[in-house]
Amino acid sequence: MRIFQIVTLSELGGAQSVVVNLSNALCKEHEVIVIAGEGDGKIFSLLDCEIKHVKINFLKKNISIINDMLTIFYFFILNKKFKPDIIHLHSSKAGILGRLVFPKKKVVYTVHGFDSIRLAHRKYLKIEKHFQDYCKAIVTVSHYDESKLYSEGIINNVKCIHNGILQPVSLKRYKKVVLCIARNSSQKRFNDFILTAKILKSYAFIWIGNKEDIPDVPENVFCFGNIPLAGRFNQLADIFMLSSNYEGLPIVIIEAMSYGKPVVASNVGGISEIVVNDENGYVVDNDPKQFAEKIEYILENENIYSMFSANALKRFNSDLTIKNMLDKYIDIYTS
Repeated sequence: MRIFQIVTLSELGGAQSVVVNLSNALCKEHEVIVIAGEGDGKIFSLLDCEIKHVKINFLKKNISIINDMLTIFYFFILNKKFKPDIIHLHSSKAGILGRLVFPKKKVVYTVHGFDSIRLAHRKYLKIEKHFQDYCKAIVTVSHYDESKLYSEGIINNVKCIHNGILQPVSLKRYKKVVLCIARNSSQKRFNDFILTAKILKSYAFIWIGNKEDIPDVPENVFCFGNIPLAGRFNQLADIFMLSSNYEGLPIVIIEAMSYGKPVVASNVGGISEIVVNDENGYVVDNDPKQFAEKIEYILENENIYSMFSANALKRFNSDLTIKNMLDKYIDIYTS
């Protein structure tokens, strides 16, 4: 199915979190297009890279005849261009304007907190009552809201679905956390990652970047999928690992160093120019035993780990910031 997820604001909030979680889960089997209005657009940075997104700057929370008419017109254009099978509307403003445009048999409308209308903005309650028949389902996120909708006379196709998030992965029983961020391709030698994890069973091994679920991995291996801004997960890791057949200068290693993480990586491409043996990590042959040996050496020696961590951050700050790169490109541009 081709599914629109439409929310009024593009800044982060409760409704936006639901849109992100739902969209990232749906995109594994469906085509998802996220549409959002005014705000800083941070919602888009949390979406899976497979998801298209559209920002409508004139979709605003406050009522404006001009902006609302422009939004309605743009909805017509998007509907004609993409021909969605389902249109899922979130929040009251998107819910009203969307139900004016899209075929009601395709529309699902989620109310993220009915009291905002019932109590804080009761003057809009008549509009909500009028448009209750303009969709195939109205979803509340609590039975409390469901009962309040009924008490106000909104009773057609009302259903309750509690919000949900990804089940957290418990890493407490593992001594340390090893992180790799890479596509699950032959270049990145995922099997070497698995074999290294099998050697170091007391460590948790996290892989971010797989586009599909990977079955039958060892108990201490966790594949998180294709997550936007994956580099921030270095905060949860103790060390970064990258196995590869070839590279230029991997951004993921630079990101790890920016968080002060030691690195053990394949000795290919330019990696040895920033990962220096006995200084901030090791470059090794594509051999799981070598990876395991160096990872264990760093993580089991507190003084070594502290030194490598400090050196990784120092090297990043001195040579690998965007300012450093920018200054050198500017020199070329102007020479």
